[in-house]
Amino acid sequence: MPLSPEQQAEIDTLRAAPQPTLRAVSPGLEAHLYTAHQVLDHGFVRVIDYMGDDAAICQAARVSYGKGTKSVQNDEGLIRYLMRHWHSTPFEMCELKLHVKLPVFVARQWIRHRTANVNEYSARYSIMDREFYIPAPEQMAAQSVVNNQGRGEALQGEEAARVLEILKTDSMRAYDHYEEMIGQDGQQGLARELARMNLPTNIYTQWYWKVDLHNLFHFLRLRADAHAQYEIRVYADAICNIVADWVPFAYKAFEDYRLGSVTMSAQMVDCMRRMLKGEAVTQESSGMSAREWREFQDVIEKS
Repeated sequence: MPLSPEQQAEIDTLRAAPQPTLRAVSPGLEAHLYTAHQVLDHGFVRVIDYMGDDAAICQAARVSYGKGTKSVQNDEGLIRYLMRHWHSTPFEMCELKLHVKLPVFVARQWIRHRTANVNEYSARYSIMDREFYIPAPEQMAAQSVVNNQGRGEALQGEEAARVLEILKTDSMRAYDHYEEMIGQDGQQGLARELARMNLPTNIYTQWYWKVDLHNLFHFLRLRADAHAQYEIRVYADAICNIVADWVPFAYKAFEDYRLGSVTMSAQMVDCMRRMLKGEAVTQESSGMSAREWREFQDVIEKS
């Protein structure tokens, strides 16, 4: 596993000294505490702490101190209602703190979600590890010809081998120079905060990331989507598995009303109605651009 010996020792110590608590506990998430779920070649996601559960969402919505006469079925129905009608505040009552190890270029995408608290490993004070993300062969793809920010077909044969060798060689060479610059064998060396500028963005960093459930769902809706970049999507998928165990009612509602739903424009809805009435609608008569029409066709084919 990509955990360091020091991190594993910390986990072992914490697991050896469980504490009683009066706070809300999620049995599903308790099983995930401190467990490192491996992602990519050297990365991981692990739960450090959390607050709240499905019941906490309902408690906030009802502003009550207990379940009262409400049943579990009523809780699930309430959560689905809140999700369906975009009542987000009750979901903000739950929080999750994760320890994530990820490539820097993935972190730069991730940090665009600004509604979270982040503390990242500092290369000003510490020396970065010699760990780089090298894509698996099936992930080394050419540029998409229809999407400027997406991938096309996987590279094959000699071209794939050539690109893979470049990635490995450049990563190792950059780290060799990084080590040389920060000083060895009594040399004064360059300051770490300057030497780090030469490192590639596929080097791994780490951070603690704390977010409330509403904003976490927003992150997952975008990053667990099939159109998201693979390298961040696999982290989102790992977090989805964790959240499903933490707040099963809320996650099922999120799956149904966010992940598994589609958004349609007014023109798309109009075209759908016309089609249901038997009208033959074309892109020219739809009022949509060629790209919008293509997206609409994708929605219809997947429905």
